Amino acid sequence: MQNQQNKQYQVLFLEDEPTIREVLKEYMLMSQYQVTETDNGDKAIALLDQSDFDIAVLDIMVPGVSGLEVLSHIKNQYPQTATIMLTALEDEKTQVDAFNRYADDYVIKPVSPIILLKRMETILRRTKQNLINSKTSSGLTFEEEAYCAYYNGKLLPLTLSEYLLLLTLYKESNRVFNREQLILKIYNEDYIGNDRIIDAHIKNLRKKLPVSCIKTIIGIGYQFDKEGAARETHS
Repeated sequence: MQNQQNKQYQVLFLEDEPTIREVLKEYMLMSQYQVTETDNGDKAIALLDQSDFDIAVLDIMVPGVSGLEVLSHIKNQYPQTATIMLTALEDEKTQVDAFNRYADDYVIKPVSPIILLKRMETILRRTKQNLINSKTSSGLTFEEEAYCAYYNGKLLPLTLSEYLLLLTLYKESNRVFNREQLILKIYNEDYIGNDRIIDAHIKNLRKKLPVSCIKTIIGIGYQFDKEGAARETHS
């Protein structure tokens, strides 16, 4: 029964070792996943820009851009796509880097094909349920594990930074944030540059949101406008 359900899932598989790629791909196919394979990071990004994928299984050390860069591209452009890093790199620094880029899972090679399939199944089941919950809600809703925001069930085309900014304001709607506080919420301590980047993100958010729900508090910063969002939602 699970195999029948897997027919709906499109998998992008980035792996440059032919033997590993063929074995794991065969197991995915036997489980009725639709698999698109590549051995190159640049090609993986091109494929992502051409087709929709439910999940990406990514090796890190590959020709072209690295799997981590592909991961960042996914989370910035296609946050609804789940991600599993599949790699021989087991050092803590690389794993932390992957999770900081919002990888859903990190699997160290060699891995049992059955275990990989189970981890894929678990992540997809969770993200699919979250998507269903979000799409049945009205107004502004969030699918946090997939870094997606919806308005009346329709996916908003937000970048990762825009999503995190909107979620931060939404979660603490009674609070006014200044630019420095928002930068820390979005970038932690990794950002070096002008805090006016927040103004650019706010401008882009206002263009993409179907309701006016972000207030400018002169001399301080920004706040989520619950009343404005509710008023426009029900108007």
